[in-house]
Amino acid sequence: MSNWKYPILLLGGIGISNIGGWVYLIALNLVILNETGSPFAVAILYILIPLATMCSNFWSGSVIDRVNTRKLMISLDVFRGLCIALIPIIPSLPLVYFVAFIINMGTSIFEPASMVYMTKLIPKKDRQRFNALRSVINSCGALIGPVIAGGIFWLGTPHTAIYVNALAMFCSAIIICFLPNVEAHQIKGQDFNFNVIRKDIKVILDYSRKHLFVTKVYLFFCGTTIFMSAIDSLEASFAKGALLLSDTSYGLLLSLFGLGIIAGSIMNTVWASRFKINYLITFGTIFTALGYLIFYSSQGFVTAVCGVVLIGFSVTFANTGYLTFYQNHIPVTIMGRFASFFNIIEAIFIICLTILIGFLADIIAIRSVGLGSSICFLILGMVVMVSVSKSNRNYFFNMSDLH
Repeated sequence: MSNWKYPILLLGGIGISNIGGWVYLIALNLVILNETGSPFAVAILYILIPLATMCSNFWSGSVIDRVNTRKLMISLDVFRGLCIALIPIIPSLPLVYFVAFIINMGTSIFEPASMVYMTKLIPKKDRQRFNALRSVINSCGALIGPVIAGGIFWLGTPHTAIYVNALAMFCSAIIICFLPNVEAHQIKGQDFNFNVIRKDIKVILDYSRKHLFVTKVYLFFCGTTIFMSAIDSLEASFAKGALLLSDTSYGLLLSLFGLGIIAGSIMNTVWASRFKINYLITFGTIFTALGYLIFYSSQGFVTAVCGVVLIGFSVTFANTGYLTFYQNHIPVTIMGRFASFFNIIEAIFIICLTILIGFLADIIAIRSVGLGSSICFLILGMVVMVSVSKSNRNYFFNMSDLH
């Protein structure tokens, strides 16, 4: 990158927040499980995530595109930090769920806001490498976060870990304070009401109709996220129930998955200039689906490892390709509204498909459901390969700057 100072600061903030997020998730799971002893009570936490997206994203995109994204990110980090710090002193479980729901809403707003900010901050020629570096940071968080959580549990309690996450949010806010203001002009206060939201939805629908290929590729990205989220809901049950893995073996399996992500992310970072975006999208999606197919057809630990490593390695290519394509083609002036609108649809499908797969897994063999879902995912990968073809190469090469 031509100037590493601000990208490194931004990656540092992302890394601290990501590690804190893993510590928070593990700690809150334990807090709920210790209080209730019910796996279903823990599962509710995961349902709250897409529900929060549905409740926040229909209006948050209109806000993101009209405010200073840097100030919004700082405010959201501070707000989430305060809410997280309240959890250990909340007296009732329903209130814990409510606060967790509010925190998830803040996260649902933060993610598209941060994407808009990144797109404005990072030059177009550096975005692919930055997205690969971001994958490295996220995957390291997935490995380091649980280790830190375990150390905190050994020294203290899950409540201590929750306070650490609140501190991480405040640290992330401080780091963002040192980043530059990327708004091209001074944003003035604007009226915000239902009519504004309605007009913004029309803007997104009009843009989607005029740019069908761009919208199609983004929907492929949503489809990949939907399938992975739903199929992952069976992963622990399959590993423990069908493969009969011990807790130690299952932990090793997750660690190797993280190493696959790190390996793929590093390769993307080092050879970013050599990998074309269309190849990242097509082969990344197909091989991620093949990884799931190998995992759910495995009969033992070794084959399962091959599957999860392939998933971790391949998904970094798909994510880097999709995110770079998205940043290069969606005008930054509507990026917040565009992502928020389609994320609502994505959240609805995640909930429906996760419930369907969970229900089928209860009445059919879990291996059969996993294999069937993986085959459907592979079919999606084939559709992506056909759609993202040489006939549309003008979208991937010699792209005009839309920003």
